[in-house]
Amino acid sequence: MEHQNGPDMCVPCGDGIVNIRVGAIIVKDGKALMVKSKFGDYCYSVGGRIRFGETAQAAVVREVFEETGVRMTVDRLGYVSEVYFYNDSPKLFGKPVYELAFYFYMNVPADFALTSDHLGDGEEKFAWIAPDDPRTLYPGFMREALTDPKPYVIHDVRDDR
Repeated sequence: MEHQNGPDMCVPCGDGIVNIRVGAIIVKDGKALMVKSKFGDYCYSVGGRIRFGETAQAAVVREVFEETGVRMTVDRLGYVSEVYFYNDSPKLFGKPVYELAFYFYMNVPADFALTSDHLGDGEEKFAWIAPDDPRTLYPGFMREALTDPKPYVIHDVRDDR
């Protein structure tokens, strides 16, 4: 049984933060559904933190539903990502983050359409991103995930500090 009401798996570690996250690779008509950052000119995957007590697969289904209003199923795990970066949100600005993330290709319903282009509090917006979009995308492998999806899981390691 999934326990989805536990705390987010984001914990302080020395001067930094350890974050355990899931991301959805939602592809339709050759484009990926992503979120435009409110902090910079970049986009990131739909998803969020795993809650203590739930699996990564349950977390991505929950996050996709919370953010899009559509209950999608998982097709397969595509990437396991380890990345170091500096947080750019005002509350944690400059804090080093180690993020372990699981990225799943989702089964996207043929009739999938967003009911709103805004996410959550309305400050963030969705964007359908083509592989040749010039903006910076996070995770860094998103263009590869769109243009050359592999039938196996890729372990992606980056240091963006």
